[in-house]
Amino acid sequence: MNVDRREFLRVSAIAGSGVWMVSNGLAEEVLAQDEQLLKIQEAPTLRQRFLKEPIRIESVELLKNAETFLVRIRSTDGVESVTTPNSSKMRDFYPLFIHRVGKFFEGKNACEIEDLLTQLYRNSSNYKLQGLGFWVCQTALEMGVLDLIGRTRGVSMGQLFADVRHTRIGVYRASGNRGNTPEQEIEVLRRFAEETGAKALKFRLGGRMSRNADSLPGRTEKLIPLVRKVFGPDFTLYADSNSSYDVQHAIRIGRLMEEHDYAFFEEPVPFDHLWETKQVADALRIPVAGGEQEFSMRRFRWAIANRAVDVAQPDLHYFGGFIRSVKVARMAEAAGLQCTPHMSGSGIGYVNVLHFASFTPNTGPHQEFKGETDIPCHSDTSSLKCVNGIVDCPTGPGMGVEIDPSFIKKSIPVSS
Repeated sequence: MNVDRREFLRVSAIAGSGVWMVSNGLAEEVLAQDEQLLKIQEAPTLRQRFLKEPIRIESVELLKNAETFLVRIRSTDGVESVTTPNSSKMRDFYPLFIHRVGKFFEGKNACEIEDLLTQLYRNSSNYKLQGLGFWVCQTALEMGVLDLIGRTRGVSMGQLFADVRHTRIGVYRASGNRGNTPEQEIEVLRRFAEETGAKALKFRLGGRMSRNADSLPGRTEKLIPLVRKVFGPDFTLYADSNSSYDVQHAIRIGRLMEEHDYAFFEEPVPFDHLWETKQVADALRIPVAGGEQEFSMRRFRWAIANRAVDVAQPDLHYFGGFIRSVKVARMAEAAGLQCTPHMSGSGIGYVNVLHFASFTPNTGPHQEFKGETDIPCHSDTSSLKCVNGIVDCPTGPGMGVEIDPSFIKKSIPVSS
């Protein structure tokens, strides 16, 4: 697949100059691709039939129970939504949510959410805050509003966007370890495979933003073949360098991964180096994944149009929510690429990913999973647990998850 897609655009560099030359025909092809993607980016994402009758938002509250944040939204019709934002990031950015995001939506029609998000970005020059802090807060609000719409209309999160294609979602268990020995990491991965029954795993390479330094000398070069040897040919293996390498080193590591049949190489070079990411992708057969740290829709569009990545990875929380991530997925689909979202490990983030995968056709065979939630909650339509590498996506209204009322009752409102 990669070799064919590389034929889409051949780029050659003038040695040492950093200037890139593209033939006129290929430049026109990329421009046409970009124009097509722009139309997708600007198109509505939500199904309009669920948005005809207004749902007026009465109140938006941020609550906190110990280290867990909750967003509670009530409509004037008496419907209540309680969802979980990314608590680890909300800890740092909650004043922004309270003063700039939540208050903006009070009194508004939830069904105008796509237009309201555009207004929110401009309101009080919020665009000057564009980045992780703003998008995490927008996501917290957006997911709550979508849950409210789903509950009011009696449809699941996925149905708000498209027909639900499947509800049994395959996952890969992701390890966050770096700095343990290869042998120690093997034991961690064994435990993950046993606990989940998953036949797909992801682990970390390099030293994380380390300018080619490994976390332990020789760890990466030993771990790549060792994981394949231990888990055998039937496991799907992914690896993430978290921006550890320059182009030359990334290509070397990528070829070692190709030798051992890995499924994708995530963030091979610094995440914001799009041209360098493209250089690595053009040089390798293994699919290159990226986008966890991307906050710009325009940069995602460029990466897709120019085939800088094979797998787009917007994080549903870091990138601003479902609506923005769906736009990325639809652009990727039009370009023949996958969109497998990154999952930030917080709250019930994996349930958000399940819903995204339930209606998105190009997410790939496995979605990221970092373990089950410790927030007291239940779903009438899913155990929310991983069994034989599968987690059932809830099919109830909205997110389809109910947080324990006693947990909500013990939560206190957060103010500035």
